[in-house]
Amino acid sequence: MARRFSAPYQSEPVSSLATWARNLAVFAVVAVVVSIIIVRFDFLEMKPALATFFGGLAIAALSILLGLAGFAAIWQNGSRGMARILLAFLIDGAILAYPAYQALLYSKLPHIYDITTDPIDPPRFEALSRLRTGDGTNTAVYAGLYSAEQQRQLYPDIEPIELEIPVDRAYAIARQLVVKRKWTIIDEREPQPPRRMGRIEAVARTPIMGFREDVSIRVVPDGDDSRVDIRSASRYFDSDLGSNAARVTKFIDDLNTAADADALKPAKKTPVVAPPKAPAKTVKK
Repeated sequence: MARRFSAPYQSEPVSSLATWARNLAVFAVVAVVVSIIIVRFDFLEMKPALATFFGGLAIAALSILLGLAGFAAIWQNGSRGMARILLAFLIDGAILAYPAYQALLYSKLPHIYDITTDPIDPPRFEALSRLRTGDGTNTAVYAGLYSAEQQRQLYPDIEPIELEIPVDRAYAIARQLVVKRKWTIIDEREPQPPRRMGRIEAVARTPIMGFREDVSIRVVPDGDDSRVDIRSASRYFDSDLGSNAARVTKFIDDLNTAADADALKPAKKTPVVAPPKAPAKTVKK
């Protein structure tokens, strides 16, 4: 009986709109994946890579429109192809969901890309300044008063990190956190009080596209204690969508936790070696 009822349906033609919707969705996946690979491995410059990415998103949007048109056609003439339309919608949704969320953040968050714990005297990009050149690249100079005011309103908890540990320990812990996060260290300099401060310059990457975001960490003595400042700035675009603030906030929390744990460690005691006993004197009788 099932064969008898399904036979008329199987003889219906497949909607060409449904086929186009599925094919475009697959092509959009390929375009987006290729663009991500291009950006992460620097195969091309930023502009053509982004053009490929946004082209993939546009193709996914076109696939959705064709899928809706195909759905209407199937509803009217009873042709086949609903499975292809549903597959296309599933693929398109997976492609467009995260960019749509990022676009929402872009509309809500202020357009700043440079976050630091010290807006008055931010850690400098010295070695990194050579990498922040070229068309469309943000300058190595701090973004300025507007960025500082927007940061103060949106992220008031980002402040200098005061640690109750010596400066050499603060530098070592900060460097351990950089290595743990797999940031690429471009330049580093250990502190040598009282004249030379500690400095670490590194490059972090965004999770999916792998955009470069530069980080500079400064460690200076504060009496017997130490102070750490960090700056994180996107190399491209006028808005970081909150990524630099999230990076700085997490680094502050982890550095404070690690420093507290280090301060609680008991000092290593050097074992006291007892002097050798003098041999007993023998009394001659």
